[in-house]
Amino acid sequence: MNIALQHLLQGNERFVQRKLSENANVFKQTAQGQQPHVLWVGCSDSRIDPNEITQTGIGDLFVHRNIANLVVEFDLNFLSVLQYAVEVLKVDDIIICGHYGCGGVNAALKGDQLGLIDSWLAHIKSAHQYYAWEIDALPTERERQRRLVELNVLEQINNLGKTRIIREAWARGARPTLNGWVYDLETGQLNVLHDSIADTDQLKLACKFERKKQAS
Repeated sequence: MNIALQHLLQGNERFVQRKLSENANVFKQTAQGQQPHVLWVGCSDSRIDPNEITQTGIGDLFVHRNIANLVVEFDLNFLSVLQYAVEVLKVDDIIICGHYGCGGVNAALKGDQLGLIDSWLAHIKSAHQYYAWEIDALPTERERQRRLVELNVLEQINNLGKTRIIREAWARGARPTLNGWVYDLETGQLNVLHDSIADTDQLKLACKFERKKQAS
């Protein structure tokens, strides 16, 4: 076993000892089942640990991560997570969390050709095209990248609200609320873009089909 993997196992031993020192029954308790109140949909970026940046404990977050925190209608992996979270775990809130400096968003903005991942990033490129009137008017590359990160989160909230799973939950008068956050790698801060969207009217106000395009 190489040194890097040994380091991971040693870290696990420290984790176990620390948790047991805090609560001798912690693993017995968590093994009984999970009752998270939040579904976190974030980016796979290695610099972002949802539990670490929110200081939440074991079992507090139900987590799905992919490149650039996308909600894609034909992604059965995501839809399975969503259905389980909403219909079985009955989470109260769903957070779509993007982050500034996202490599996927930056690649889509630049039009980079990277191979297989291009099909995935096409969803972000579509958002860029839709909001080109706003993004391209920004004076610096940094500002354009950061704004597309925010708008990508907005688009994923829109996509999430159009799923059958969310529509049917809302029709039953049930939660969850939809929330859009962005994590800033440079400061460690979470910024709230939209919060507590709980029905289709609020979704319309927050998302793209209610935005007015400026004259070109």
